[in-house]
Amino acid sequence: MDFPIRIPLGRWVEIFVNWLTENFSTVFDSIKVVVEFLLVQLDSFFIWVPWPVTLAGLTIIAWMVAGRKVAIITAACLFGLGCMDLWIIGMSTMALVMTAVFISVLFGLPLGILAAKNPRFDMVLKPILDGMQTIPSFVYLIPAIMFFGIGNVPGIIATVIFALPPMVRLTSLGIQQVDQEVTEAGIAFGCTPIQLLLKIQLPLAIPSIMTGVNQTVMMALSMVVVAAMIGAGGLGSKILYSIQRIDLGVGIESGLGILFIAVVLDRILQGITQKQQDAIMHNK
Repeated sequence: MDFPIRIPLGRWVEIFVNWLTENFSTVFDSIKVVVEFLLVQLDSFFIWVPWPVTLAGLTIIAWMVAGRKVAIITAACLFGLGCMDLWIIGMSTMALVMTAVFISVLFGLPLGILAAKNPRFDMVLKPILDGMQTIPSFVYLIPAIMFFGIGNVPGIIATVIFALPPMVRLTSLGIQQVDQEVTEAGIAFGCTPIQLLLKIQLPLAIPSIMTGVNQTVMMALSMVVVAAMIGAGGLGSKILYSIQRIDLGVGIESGLGILFIAVVLDRILQGITQKQQDAIMHNK
């Protein structure tokens, strides 16, 4: 027995998206140009730098921010990526992830600050973020194709939508968790709202913000693989190829390549976060 009421929500959304596509094509083309420019610059840079320089540079950074153990893990992961002949395509994946993370931080940080400062905005934003995290990632590919066509750019836009919520949530949480006594002391010394934010709240919220960046990177890595279905390059395209051809070897190698990149980025970001937390505890 059919339900007596049928709300054509899907059809309404489709009509709205078609209207946006027809009337704001210039805006979407401009966004595509900017995102593509960022991606091309990063991709060219990562591929241009010789692999020994990249390996040594990231290993030194890992040593400085997270210690010898993480530096050894970083070197081993990057060396493994090269040994499986995945260096070039792995760097393309890195460029895709970094572009998506940069855009996510660019929008997520101010949204998180606004949510922390404005309870009404936070109340409206929370269900939107819940929806962004709950809706299956494949759904984001459809409007991305309609707005931006096939290729890397729609893949990045879909990745940004999927990876943005933790950046917003943890930025807001970090600012809200700043000790109220510290905030009141800043006000007592005559800080303006902007000074209070920039000199007290944001510095104390950096560990939480960096955790948000870390989670955004991990979610971006997972989404970049899905985005290969609409033409995004990188290791995701090899994983998609392995599924289409039922090639277990290519699939395992590509999956390990994603794992190696994830481990390197995660350990380095965790090291930065820990350093910030130690600095805050030392200052206290």
